[in-house]
Amino acid sequence: MAIRVIFSAILLSLLLQGCAAVAVVGVVGGASIATDNRSLGNLIDDQKIEIDAKAKLSKSKGLSSNTNLQVVSVNGSVLVVGQAPNSYLRDQAIKALNEVRGIKQLHNQIRISNKVAITTKANDVWLTSKVKTALFGTDKLDATNIKVVTENAEVFLMGLISQAEAELAVDIARNIGGVNRVFKVFEYIE
Repeated sequence: MAIRVIFSAILLSLLLQGCAAVAVVGVVGGASIATDNRSLGNLIDDQKIEIDAKAKLSKSKGLSSNTNLQVVSVNGSVLVVGQAPNSYLRDQAIKALNEVRGIKQLHNQIRISNKVAITTKANDVWLTSKVKTALFGTDKLDATNIKVVTENAEVFLMGLISQAEAELAVDIARNIGGVNRVFKVFEYIE
């Protein structure tokens, strides 16, 4: 009997922790949607584009096993970054992505090189967090409207923002130690 009570208490606490986590994710996700300059429909379309793009790329064994590609969509503008060992595979990736419905513009930033090392990927995560932290540190722009993608110390900034906010974001990212280059992939609003 005591074992049942203990097991029930543990199970109940795990379930309640799961509910709390879902509530936190729901609140944070809701707040993000509320402040995003994109419509809810565009947010959903961007998620669908990313999922479809990843599925297209993974269908080709040559692409999935020999390349390191990341696809990000903002308002139908798609950025693809990463490495392909040769131009044939890079071109195959772009061809596959051009078949994805909903893409308004495709920004090809695939580099012809070997896949980056795990240490480079870890550094890219670190640089992304440093850039995002710096963007959130200013009250002159809404950093929730800017996606930061880092690949091999190159920072790509995406979002639906004003031109003044874009210039400020680029200036902030440029001054982060370890960032080699900054690319703007913004769509401007007035």
